[in-house]
Amino acid sequence: MKFRRSERLIDMTNYLLDHPRQLVPLTFFAERYSSAKSSISEDLAIVKETFEQRGIGTLQTVPGAAGGVKFFVKVSMEEAKPFVKELCELIADPERLLPGGYLYMTDILGNPQIVQKAGRIIASAYAETKIDLVMTIATKGIPLAYAVASQLNVPVVMVRRDSKVTEGPTVSINYVSGSAKRIQTMVLSKRSMKQDSNVLIVDDFMKAGGTVIGMISMLEEFNAHVAGIAVLVESEKAKERLVDDYLSLVKLSDVDVKDRKINVHEGNYFTK
Repeated sequence: MKFRRSERLIDMTNYLLDHPRQLVPLTFFAERYSSAKSSISEDLAIVKETFEQRGIGTLQTVPGAAGGVKFFVKVSMEEAKPFVKELCELIADPERLLPGGYLYMTDILGNPQIVQKAGRIIASAYAETKIDLVMTIATKGIPLAYAVASQLNVPVVMVRRDSKVTEGPTVSINYVSGSAKRIQTMVLSKRSMKQDSNVLIVDDFMKAGGTVIGMISMLEEFNAHVAGIAVLVESEKAKERLVDDYLSLVKLSDVDVKDRKINVHEGNYFTK
């Protein structure tokens, strides 16, 4: 079946967006659309230009007989800033205050549009980093972890608080909660990752970073490597910060329960 150029461009764009960071040979598209490689190259040049102009991402050309193109998500600062500003305003709503100074975040983490956009922004920062897996801890960080992983085209592994029979043999470690200073346990299935994997740790909220340190310790049990650490929200006033090198979209400065004020601003995403 012969495709018109407009049809090729639409289908090609959709395929590349669905397969980020995957090498796609020119012969694949040539056979898919029954078109010459020269025509496919011209189409890809149009897609690349449009992606870059619209801040969607970029196409990387891999030369050689076994070469092709790879799509990398890329969110521009001009696109990220309005989203983070809107997210700050959303979190600053005093109606989010819960007893004890906690914030209600379930609606944000359950909103597909917000989570997908946050996932694209975080993935953009690590698009060209060698990453084999995204790791998070159950349960609130799961939607964000999947959003990031989908843009990086890698699996997600979930650390749990207790073992499940469906997980098979597990590795269990104890760690100290950074904020509460309590000994806690996390477990991970032995089948979750291969040795020497490069792992991006993603979480929804970070105070002192005790949970993140726990996940780092877990990775050591698998001889895996930390490729990066990214959180949606960090607490600025956390004492004895245990993690130094991380990425955050939003920074929680202060929660005034008495006056019902929540002070938030941009995280370090724009200054890293």
